[in-house]
Amino acid sequence: MIKNIVVIGAGTMGNGIAHTFAQSGFKVNLVDVSQEALDRGLKTITTNLDRIIAKGNHSKSRKLKH
Repeated sequence: MIKNIVVIGAGTMGNGIAHTFAQSGFKVNLVDVSQEALDRGLKTITTNLDRIIAKGNHSKSRKLKH
């Protein structure tokens, strides 16, 4: 059974894919050649998960590693 996911590229598609897997309970490693892009991607994911939690649609966020 797959439990760990690696997403290469933290841009719009990459952070969206990482977010979807994390929200579904997978352990996600997000990788990018640029620390700035990785930081932006993680910030986007965190903001989106916080918004979902605030609306009461998800009880807890998943930890993303980079």
